[in-house]
Order: sequence, then structure tokens, then C-alpha cells
Amino acid sequence: MTMEPGPPQPRPRALRMRGTPSRRPAGAKMAAALLSRLCRGPAGLRGPARLYAARPPLAAAPPLLLSRRRPCEHPRPRSFSAAELVRAAPGPLQPYLRLMRLHQPAGTWLLYLPCTWSIGLAADPGCLPDWHMLSLFGVGAVLMRGAGCTINDMWDRDFDRKVARTASRPLAAGDISTFQSLVFLGGQLSLALCVLLCLNYYSIILGAASLSLVVTYPLMKRITYWPQLVLGLTFNWGALLGWSAIKGSCEWSVCLPLYLSGVLWTLVYDTIYAHQDKKDDIMIGVKSTALQFKEDTKQWLSGFSLAMLLSLCVAGMNCNQTFPYYSAVAAVGAHLAHQIYTLDIDKPEDCWKKFASNRTVGILLFTGIVLGNLWKQKDLKNVEEPLENR
Repeated sequence: MTMEPGPPQPRPRALRMRGTPSRRPAGAKMAAALLSRLCRGPAGLRGPARLYAARPPLAAAPPLLLSRRRPCEHPRPRSFSAAELVRAAPGPLQPYLRLMRLHQPAGTWLLYLPCTWSIGLAADPGCLPDWHMLSLFGVGAVLMRGAGCTINDMWDRDFDRKVARTASRPLAAGDISTFQSLVFLGGQLSLALCVLLCLNYYSIILGAASLSLVVTYPLMKRITYWPQLVLGLTFNWGALLGWSAIKGSCEWSVCLPLYLSGVLWTLVYDTIYAHQDKKDDIMIGVKSTALQFKEDTKQWLSGFSLAMLLSLCVAGMNCNQTFPYYSAVAAVGAHLAHQIYTLDIDKPEDCWKKFASNRTVGILLFTGIVLGNLWKQKDLKNVEEPLENR
């Protein structure tokens, strides 16, 4: 009995998935071969490890997946430099902070350090300087340097617009008006007066006498090739004021040589500073010692440095300074010699670097003054207790 073939029966699902090579379409064969190669993995992998080898590399993953798998990055620590603090200040406040050069503290240090020399030399033998006075003069230096820069920019706003290095200053760039600067100047001088009133009457009069120098210094570059000398007379007034604030009056045998050494020091570093702008100064008609000395600058700076060291030795001898002080004077001389020898007056960036390094000169001398004073023997009459208190 023969049976007629019936309709084809559907295969079980497992068999249909597996299929036979003879009935598999060409596209399916190619897909199967590709899948087999992908699942094969590197040599040596067997079993389930092949599944992991077949995964796409991490670099092929979507960006969102990569961001989830990336390890946590620690935030970069913020810098606490003066420039960063000014940039972090509120926008409306920034032009005023830049007007007082708070983002460039080198000038504030150069104004403050002669004060510390004087305060240190005036301390009692074997004692540290008066930290209250050091703090008070530090605040005063910030305010008076800011006031001096404000006055300078008010006088020179037209000149500053013509010099690339100064064209971005707030007044020259138009960020604030002249009237706003004048009001800001009044605020700075008022606060500085409050600091000055904390001193004795002699020091108040002496400090007020320096105001004429602060106001007239910016005009000197229009009149003479020696504006750096006037700046030295202004910037080193603290060498007189610090001593009088401690002692009640100036002892001129110490204060005058110290003051003179500061003036000579200013002639060194501000002449270096002026070489940054000498090309622009010639074009706009501004005078400076850089234009006066020209190629003989290093010889002049060497002479000023030698005279400074001599004045420091005279001041030290007149207040009975000791070995650490003179060691610091020698270190100052070595620093200045290296500074002058390596100076390239035709490279503005090198001039700025040498100018800013003078903070180290001032700190070296202050350290020597403090150590030299501690080296001294204390006066037994000042430390001996009365017999009845023993």
C-alpha cells in the first residue's frame, strides 16, 4: 500500500534554528561564518571565555558609557596667588583691585621691606621685631602702594594707552572713570590715615610729610631723566618711619644710612624695570634712568649696589649689629652682582624677572637683621628684676 505524500510538516523550532548546510541560504552561511570567527577569540581561550573575547572594545562604547566607567577625577587645586584672587573677585570689583596693582604684589613688597628693616633694627637686643608694628605697616604698605598706583594711572592714562604693556590698565582701557578713581583714591588715603593715627605723634607728622612725594612722583618722568630717584625717596620713607614708630623719634646715625641704602636699591631695581618700556618711552616722550644710562646701565647699577652695601654697613655699625647681619649684607651683594651680570636690558621679560627678584634681596636683609639682633646679648639692666620682686 502506497501512501501519498502529505503536506510538509513544520520542523521543531530547535531543528529549524540549527538547519542543514544544504538548505541554509548564502547570506545565512556568511553570517554564521562571521559569528564563528568573532566567537573564536584569541588562541588559548576555551568555553565561556570566548563570549567575553567577542565583546567590542571599550573604546567602541558610546560616550555615555565611557563617562560612566571613567574613574573620578580629583579637581585641580586652586592657586592662591594674588592674580588668582583678583580674578576670583566679583566682576565690578576687579578694575579697582587691578588699579591698586593687587594682582602684582612685587611693588607692595618693595615698599614694605624697608619698613621691616627699620622695625627690625629698632628692636631691643636679643628680641624679635614688634609683630604688631610689622602687621600695621604691612596694611599701610598695601594701601599706600595702591594709592600711589591710582595717582600714577590718573596722571598717565593718556600715556598708558600708547604702551602695549600698560594699555590694559583700568583707566587706560576705560573700565572705570577718572571720577571713580578719585573716589577710590580718597577711600585708600582715608584708610591709610587710620593706620598712621595708630602711631605716635612724631611718626604721624613724619608719615604725613611723605604725601607730597606720593603725589608729585608721577610728574617727574615728564621733567627729569631721574624719576627713579624720586621714587626711591618715596618708596623708602618707611626706613625712617619704622624706627620712629618703635623709638618715638629717628636716630639719624642709623636711619639716614638705612634710608640712603633703600634709595640706591630703588635706583637699581626701577632702572631695570624701566628698560621694559624704553622704546615706547622714546616715542611718547617719557624720561627715565634707563634712557639716561643706555648701554652703560650695568656700570651705573654696579656703582649703586656698592654704595648701597656701604650704607648698610654704616647703619649696622651705628646700631651695633652682629655677624648674621653682615653675612646677610654679603648675600645681598652676591644676589645683586648675579642680577646685574645676567641682566639683558633688551629683553623685557628678563627685566621683569630681575625686577621681581628684588623681593629676595629685601627678605635676605630682613632675615639678617632679625638674626643679628637675636645674636646680641640682652642688656642686663633691662632684664634684671628689682631685688624686691625676687
